[in-house]
Amino acid sequence: MYDSIIIGSGPAGITASLYMVRAGLKVLIISKNESTLDKAEHIENYYGFENGISGKDLNDVGIKQAQNLGVEFLEKEVISIKYAENGYEVVVANQGIDEKYLTKTIVLATGTNRNRPRIKGIKEFEGKGISYCAICDGAFFRNKDVGVLGNGDYAVSEIEELLPLVKSVTMYTNGLEPIQYRSENVNINTKKIREFRGENVIQEIEFEDDSVEQINGMFVALGVATSTDFAKKLGAMIENNYIVVNDKMETTVPNIYACGDCTGGLLQISKAVYEGTVAGLEVIRKLKM
Repeated sequence: MYDSIIIGSGPAGITASLYMVRAGLKVLIISKNESTLDKAEHIENYYGFENGISGKDLNDVGIKQAQNLGVEFLEKEVISIKYAENGYEVVVANQGIDEKYLTKTIVLATGTNRNRPRIKGIKEFEGKGISYCAICDGAFFRNKDVGVLGNGDYAVSEIEELLPLVKSVTMYTNGLEPIQYRSENVNINTKKIREFRGENVIQEIEFEDDSVEQINGMFVALGVATSTDFAKKLGAMIENNYIVVNDKMETTVPNIYACGDCTGGLLQISKAVYEGTVAGLEVIRKLKM
């Protein structure tokens, strides 16, 4: 069992890991997608670099620093977090086989990517049949026909949450190639979606080829799950799509911390480093008490 698993390898997560590992804790960082920092071509407003530095170089240096101190890294996609005895179980996807890692604490630090596709009607029907969390809202669609919008491991994870509850589940890939899926109880539709329609609630999908399908609900699970996605599934408080934390970076769920862009406020490296510092020190304090 790990003392802490950090989800996300940007400045917030890396900083938290540096403090933890130097305090003798066993730490694992899991990250699949690139950090937002990698897209910054040149940074001149961060302390310590007289000629500036690229975001990718800054992030690479941070990762190497953590590795040199003994932080473990796993480059895979986290698809779910579950409660377990004496802690949490983090599930990652590995070529169709789930791998599970146990931890006493979790630090959410994956940033704020919001995977809302540009499909007409999707914003209008959010909360009216369109959801971003199968665990949160699946029970409202008991014995109904629903879809999951996505084509990867995260979409498969949402489908498996829904299967015991609903009448049927279809994976809608919106023109993308789906991963090889192992369940025969799930239909896969690869057509490009033009629009979601309905009166007050979502009722049908119109595709680019002018065909139409009836639907009672749609769960959006594009790309890789974010910190906010995991926080919602664990029951943590969310406001304006940001994770609510106190001054110790604690969420409203015991032993779950969040830091960096996912907590809102200034979306700056200095803020992410500060919050990662606080989260790391609080995990140390909690486990060393």
